[in-house]
Amino acid sequence: EATQNQQTGLTEMDWVALIDNQGYASCVTSRRRVQNLSGQNLTNVPLDLNNDMQYLDLSHNPLVKLQAAPFQRLSQLCFLKATSCGLRLIYPGLFVHTPKLKFLNISHNLLDYIPDLSLPLLKILDLAGNQYDSYQLPGTFEALANLSALYLGSVNALQVDFNDFDSLSDSSLHHLILGGGVEWQRYDRGSLAKMKSLQRITLKVPFCENLDLFENLLEDVNETQTTDLELVKVLPDLCNVTGDPFRSLRTMPLIKDFTIVNTWINSSFFVLFLKNVLLSNVRTLSFLNITYNEDTPEGFRFPTLNHTMVISSVIFDGVNHYQYRYPSIEISVDIYSRMDYLKFSGTGMNIVPCNIMSSLPSLETLDLSNNLLSDRGFWWSGCSYTSVFPKLRHLSFSNNRFVDLSFISQQTHQMKYLESLDLSYNSIVLDKPCFWPIHITSLSLSNNNLGNKVFSFLSQYLQRIVLSKTGITALTQEDLLQFPMLTHLFLSSNSIKVIPADLSPTLVSLYIDQNSITSVSRESLAGLPSLRTLKAGDNPFVCSCDSYWFMTALNKSLLPDWPLDYTCSTPPSVADLPMSEYRTSRMSCEAWLQAAVALPVTMLIVLALCSAFYACDGVWYTKMLWVWIHVKRRGKKQANLLNNTTFRYHSFISYSHQDSAWVESKLVPSLEGAGLSLCIHERDFVPGQWIVDNIINCVEASYKTLFVLSNHFVQSEWCNYELFFAQHRAIDAQQDSLVFILLEPIPTNSLPKKFLKLRKLLMQQTYLEWPKDERKQQVFWVNLRTMLQGADHRILKDIALELTQSASLIPDDLVPLLK
Repeated sequence: EATQNQQTGLTEMDWVALIDNQGYASCVTSRRRVQNLSGQNLTNVPLDLNNDMQYLDLSHNPLVKLQAAPFQRLSQLCFLKATSCGLRLIYPGLFVHTPKLKFLNISHNLLDYIPDLSLPLLKILDLAGNQYDSYQLPGTFEALANLSALYLGSVNALQVDFNDFDSLSDSSLHHLILGGGVEWQRYDRGSLAKMKSLQRITLKVPFCENLDLFENLLEDVNETQTTDLELVKVLPDLCNVTGDPFRSLRTMPLIKDFTIVNTWINSSFFVLFLKNVLLSNVRTLSFLNITYNEDTPEGFRFPTLNHTMVISSVIFDGVNHYQYRYPSIEISVDIYSRMDYLKFSGTGMNIVPCNIMSSLPSLETLDLSNNLLSDRGFWWSGCSYTSVFPKLRHLSFSNNRFVDLSFISQQTHQMKYLESLDLSYNSIVLDKPCFWPIHITSLSLSNNNLGNKVFSFLSQYLQRIVLSKTGITALTQEDLLQFPMLTHLFLSSNSIKVIPADLSPTLVSLYIDQNSITSVSRESLAGLPSLRTLKAGDNPFVCSCDSYWFMTALNKSLLPDWPLDYTCSTPPSVADLPMSEYRTSRMSCEAWLQAAVALPVTMLIVLALCSAFYACDGVWYTKMLWVWIHVKRRGKKQANLLNNTTFRYHSFISYSHQDSAWVESKLVPSLEGAGLSLCIHERDFVPGQWIVDNIINCVEASYKTLFVLSNHFVQSEWCNYELFFAQHRAIDAQQDSLVFILLEPIPTNSLPKKFLKLRKLLMQQTYLEWPKDERKQQVFWVNLRTMLQGADHRILKDIALELTQSASLIPDDLVPLLK
């Protein structure tokens, strides 16, 4: 009922704002489909409008006319506003291209006719403030099957003819706003009675000179389904009312809400008017922005009526006093014994009269917002209360001058049934402890500068707390632990950055929009198991993996403001992008999923590389590379050792004579062709010398000893000697003088006992395997030549004297054999 009362008696500005808000909420699915071109000095509607446009505002542009071309592609247009544009012409067929149009506002233009409209989905149409001289509606209005609100008004239309509204006789029109603020010269009886579906009528027509016309109009209203009647400036200023024009109210049983707006009311007329209202079936009586004039010396004195009143709500919102003094009012409280809602707002009240409001026996809601009340003005020390609001449940002090929260908390103990208290838009100070009664379960302190400490001044019994725009910068679990029954928390328009985990297990509704929150985590909502409503729009959200869960997995039915109020703030590449349109993959945000996919993919890649490595003999090439690196490194280490040592040969070749074909055809040509000097026993042994002497001399005169290993090699006695002498020389003089070429695989178990040292050497020394593949043979020769070119062949001499003087290659046990 309170919400309905708030919508009663809207001013013209309020009506326009209401249409805008309803249109935005009903039509818009994305802010990117909204275009506000108002006040841009346009002379024509742009042709390049977005095809997906849903909401278009062209107001306050000198357009003069609306052509069809710009609207040809706007098939999704749902809301069109073109007020104060000086429009004189709307081209026929324009609205054929906008079949989804539901809200059309072309008020306050220069149209001298009511345009033809064939819009089956149209719900609200505003044609007020134009220049047409007749209220006769075109026949095309019969197609407006969904029209629920129509606003007609022109200063040139001075009469209502009987057939003006024929095209809406079978419509579902619920609300008609009629009149241009000028007095009518004629009204044909029965004109409004044709619209049987009407439930609310707003008349913006003054009636002073012709009150009979007004009485005829009321009789027609009584033949419709109208329950809400609103009269705007029904009596002009200083109008001298004669007779009783509102007597018809007594015989209008359907009228339940009656409102007077922007009207001059004399105290003498007010007595007569109120008597008719109290004798009618009116339940809600509203006075909005009225001017009250006491034209009787005794003020307002209402006589006692022997009648049971049905009125339950009285609203005074905006009262201007013609005399600069407190009004004099005398009325029995018994008349309002059934009144449960009373609003005195915008009246300039600074002191509450004693024992008037507080004694109302049925009053449950008292709204004293937008006055000049203070702590002592409401709880006036000059009053001696006989009873204090015996049934009051809801009390509003919004937009007053209250300061002392501690004092207020103590005074509310007198109101035994008070449940909710509104102290928003005051100057509340938190300086003393507060002691609240148990029965207050709802408290609003919004729009007071309170800060983070406010929670410690609140009652633990609160179920509903409103702290919007109170300067809160942080919210903690400890703040809410003291409210075990809290179900609704409103923290809009603060500077909160994080919703903490495990906030409240009882919270059902949380409003935290317009704060500084960048993301809403899964853990935060896990701590709100009872949550049914979360309003978190208009925050600077970061569109990244931190918000991925919120955008994809969260049940959006929890968010009443989704998707319109949720946009990306950062990173800059997606700034102002609606979060509902932000796209990112689950793969990029779920670490476990990345690992689950990356591991098998990595394994497959490694397996593929290993397979390719094996297929291309990568193992062999790796070994060769390692040999080459090893030789280079060893060569640097031995540079100093070999600086003063000269050799005759780069290498002495030790091999079995059964492998001589390979040595002569492959090995010798390849190495000697590269400029290497080789010592070969068949060619270079000195004739007439002992074989052992030749072996020793050749080993000592060579930088390296190269062994060609094969199954024939391990069976040769002389090969064993050559290996023995070369090994001793390596131990005494040069650790890296032995080079092994494995001509063919040699099974370990095939080695004779005398070659056991060879097995050990092959395990410790790097050896080269002769490959059968010609490509690999090229790498083989490169590595081998690199190993043998460590000696400087420019200083090779006949014999290495220094080496023979420093090391004996023949052990003592072999001397007898040589002799």
